[in-house]
Amino acid sequence: MNSLKQIWALFQKDLLLEMRQSYTFYGILLYVGATIFVLYMAITEPEHRVWNGLFWVIQLFICINAVAKSFLQESRGRMLYFQSLVSAQNFVLAKLLFNTLLMLLMSALSLFLFVLFFGNPVLRTLPFIGIVLLGGWSLSLVFSFLAAIAAKAQQNAAIMAILGFPLIIPQLLMLMQVSNSFFTNVQIPVANTVLLLALIDVFVIVLSAILFPFLWKD
Repeated sequence: MNSLKQIWALFQKDLLLEMRQSYTFYGILLYVGATIFVLYMAITEPEHRVWNGLFWVIQLFICINAVAKSFLQESRGRMLYFQSLVSAQNFVLAKLLFNTLLMLLMSALSLFLFVLFFGNPVLRTLPFIGIVLLGGWSLSLVFSFLAAIAAKAQQNAAIMAILGFPLIIPQLLMLMQVSNSFFTNVQIPVANTVLLLALIDVFVIVLSAILFPFLWKD
């Protein structure tokens, strides 16, 4: 129970900081809106495979921008202070929870803007929304863990992108493959791929809880 209280308190701290530093949140919103609008000006009515590919590529870059600051904004002095108050596992789980919520919000917003500007070529909307949320969760978990590593490497956000792309590309390809099946009425079995994506997410959470304490002590 004490662990849950610590995770909830850390989550509230991140949420409060995000509300106080609202310019960063609005900056991400501006990035999302501007990127999708520029695409709309360049491609008015994309074919459904292009629609799907553009959507997931934008999701990738939105996640990098939204999640990168989660650990990079924590100064060394603040991290030392947190070490005296909470455990490393609770700290990283709170970060994963906050980044998941943020990325789910960004995913829903980007989907809304895509439908607004490009129309809705998805024939099975509810399963597609589920994959969008699952994909947002998956991307946020991977890049949250990489942001923790980058924060210990002289605050170098470029390391997160360098390490992240080889790890995230197979996951992104699976998300594109699954979501493509919802643009047709043909029932294509995707349960195994969805289960694999969920297992990868669980694995990233467990790996973060195991490995982050070693970064925490550094």
